Amino acid sequence: MKFTEDDIRRGMTLYAVTDRSWLGERTLVQVVEQVLRGGATFLQLREKELDRAAFLAEARELKGLTAKYRVPFVINDDIDIALESDADGVHLGQTDLMGRDARTLIGPDKILGITANTVELAVAAEKAGADYIGAGAVFGTTTKQNAKNLSLDILRDICQAVTIPVVAIGGINGDNLPRLAGTGAAGAAVVSALFAQKDPEEAARRLRALAEKMVTAHG
Repeated sequence: MKFTEDDIRRGMTLYAVTDRSWLGERTLVQVVEQVLRGGATFLQLREKELDRAAFLAEARELKGLTAKYRVPFVINDDIDIALESDADGVHLGQTDLMGRDARTLIGPDKILGITANTVELAVAAEKAGADYIGAGAVFGTTTKQNAKNLSLDILRDICQAVTIPVVAIGGINGDNLPRLAGTGAAGAAVVSALFAQKDPEEAARRLRALAEKMVTAHG
């Protein structure tokens, strides 16, 4: 299905980014379903270690699951996997963009998310056809070794500089998510605050409520 601009903006509210580090005996698909049942509004599949065949099989399985919940689903960094799995789109970092016209590669109907941690990069991403911006790390992060902290003031500047939605990422949990209020962020992207929890469904439910309150506070 094709998602509208409004669908994508609403999808930013509680944006789940997968991480298999904390799965234990559970499968990623099992935890993702719990997260979606709890109210996650968007899913990004991030895989750095799986071989290509396993990655593609997992992407196809998650595509079916997210379609069931009518939640947009993107692949991190891998345009080929996104296209072959018929994911709803792709999310690219700045290094993944170099020398490539991502919008042309994925076509006009797929979702394109781009990481941008400065106003200049955010404006360039919007011009390059991005549907949304990922900005962070707002509160630090343990999932990316070289991520630099992004102040809430710069996050606010980025949100004001573009017309597409901006989702904040980096160390976000139930305690600090409310601090995003007033920045203009369309929502929060969350990793360990969902996937490291004993009850991902309840964690998603709590974070969704906090995120909705935060977004509403902008107005």
